Amino acid sequence: MAKKAEKAVVLLSGGLDSATTLAIAKNKGFRCFPLTFSYGQRHSVELKAAKKVAKFTGAVQHKFIDIDPSVFANSALTDKSIRVPLNRNINSSQIPVTYVPARNTIFLSYALAFAESIGSFDIFIGVNATDYSGYPDCRPEYIKAFEKMANLATAAAIRKKGRYKIHTPIIKKTKAQIIKIGSRLGVDYSLTHSCYNPDKTGKSCGRCDSCRLRLKGFAQANLKDPLKYEKH
Repeated sequence: MAKKAEKAVVLLSGGLDSATTLAIAKNKGFRCFPLTFSYGQRHSVELKAAKKVAKFTGAVQHKFIDIDPSVFANSALTDKSIRVPLNRNINSSQIPVTYVPARNTIFLSYALAFAESIGSFDIFIGVNATDYSGYPDCRPEYIKAFEKMANLATAAAIRKKGRYKIHTPIIKKTKAQIIKIGSRLGVDYSLTHSCYNPDKTGKSCGRCDSCRLRLKGFAQANLKDPLKYEKH
């Protein structure tokens, strides 16, 4: 448990994994300060989901950060001329076109700056390398390297005020395990959004990698996904 209600910066996209990670941080006794990024993602409906999740979880302060979308070119999540893959083999270890260039590095850098500014040494991120390991910035070795850098590059660490810890509580969990953990912690998954390719109303497609992993996770957890999906 966190001592004396320590502060934690939590990266919150509005998706299932980040919502669960926020709930875990709060359950550990941290006072949570979520960060959500708007970077021109085609599934921007997740920003509304993040706001709802943060409010539901009782975040101390929820910050939204705008990033110029042009720095994230050549990704299906930011370039509408690139189609989001549907019904593909989600067990493939190849890096998919939904990879966003250096996204987690940029997001964690913002989180590190914010953490140092508010006197926090704890950063939570909902990366996962078990069900789907196609993204290089979701691997344990990457997180370890960033944590090492954080403790070399900040005045707070150099002055020995504390050591930065990048918490990845679900990195080795299956999607079903994540959902079970979140359900036990009271996460309202109806507030979340996972789809990479929602329709104009924000309804999930049910066929992109993220939707299929989510649906598979709920099925394996013997729970019902509260979201509505497009009919095909």
